[in-house]
Amino acid sequence: MSGSLLVDNIGELVTNVAGAGEGGPLGIRRRAAVLVEEGRVAWVGPAAIAPAADRRVDADGAAVLPGFVDSHAHLVFAGDRAAEFAARMSGQPYTGGGIRTTVAATRAASDDTLRETVRRLRAEALRQGTTTMEIKSGYGLTVADEVRSLRIAAEASDETTFLGAHLVPPEYADRPDDYVGLVCGPMLRAAAPHARWIDVFCERGAFDADHARAILTCGQAAGLGVRVHANQLGPGPGVRLAVELGAASADHCTHLSDGDIDALAATRVDGSDGDGGHTTTVATLLPGAEFSTRSPYPDARRLLDAGVTVALATDCNPGSSYTSSMPFCVALAVREMGMTPAEAVWAATAGGARALRRDDVGVLRPGVRADLTILDAPTHLHLAYRPGVPLIRQVLHNGVPT
Repeated sequence: MSGSLLVDNIGELVTNVAGAGEGGPLGIRRRAAVLVEEGRVAWVGPAAIAPAADRRVDADGAAVLPGFVDSHAHLVFAGDRAAEFAARMSGQPYTGGGIRTTVAATRAASDDTLRETVRRLRAEALRQGTTTMEIKSGYGLTVADEVRSLRIAAEASDETTFLGAHLVPPEYADRPDDYVGLVCGPMLRAAAPHARWIDVFCERGAFDADHARAILTCGQAAGLGVRVHANQLGPGPGVRLAVELGAASADHCTHLSDGDIDALAATRVDGSDGDGGHTTTVATLLPGAEFSTRSPYPDARRLLDAGVTVALATDCNPGSSYTSSMPFCVALAVREMGMTPAEAVWAATAGGARALRRDDVGVLRPGVRADLTILDAPTHLHLAYRPGVPLIRQVLHNGVPT
């Protein structure tokens, strides 16, 4: 669809451009409009002086915000773990061991089955306002299965992550060093052309600091950016390792010491566009996982008060967080993690972009990708105020209404 498009009659526009309006970092504009040309934002300003366009979308006084940026998701899988969820709700603790169940199902599935799951979940997320979504491998754990997972992920997103180090598979249970060698060698060589990032589940029962460091260092040498599953199940070295290696994001961050928070805060750099600065290693929080495992929620307030940049993401996966809803995660973050509605919305949009080291999504200013979410509500506050209600009226992705 060619030509210009004007999104007009916006009651509250969240731009995430600090100083561009009210609301601090949210940069809220009232009675605003956004002009879109060739998939990019061409102009942002008062509706009263909006330029002419070939087509018009009338927001009818509703709130509009950047599309959500979900920077942590596991969409390439087969099978179902609803029984495991029911067991947890009856008191069984979460240990991460159920990953092996999904690995077995994924290995046995056809490419078309995996592709349909990714398509379904990606479409589900888009309907809920998510316009950028990172997708990990990690349920194959063989060279062939990790490569096909990444190829299928790349059909739905340009933010693909090689997670061959999700867990040591059963056939290597007594030879973890050999599996690390496989991941660092043949698996990485085959996977790297199809991935932008490398990730490791650095956790007791998965990969220790030495193994995680070896894998991530090899990934860096292959040109991949670093992400780390860190400190989810208990205290551990994951966050410090993420900082040491200059990772874009340390994800989960459920069990943090004062030293972990100090390490994240020490990566803070001066900001541009008046944003006040940010940490180069983002703490990505995944409240859907705590909801689905009945685990303690991360203390976002502690991180924010220390000056750490926080992102929110779904962790969409079949075992520990089978949700694709960023609005749900926003509501959980406000209710359970000490975030204000404004902080949670920023973390789910601009924060996710920071975690992916992107400056073309998560904000609304001229030149960025035209990803807009129109709410069926007058303000962003309703995302937390009305949890569970389908508040996404319309989504524009790359300037195209969906």
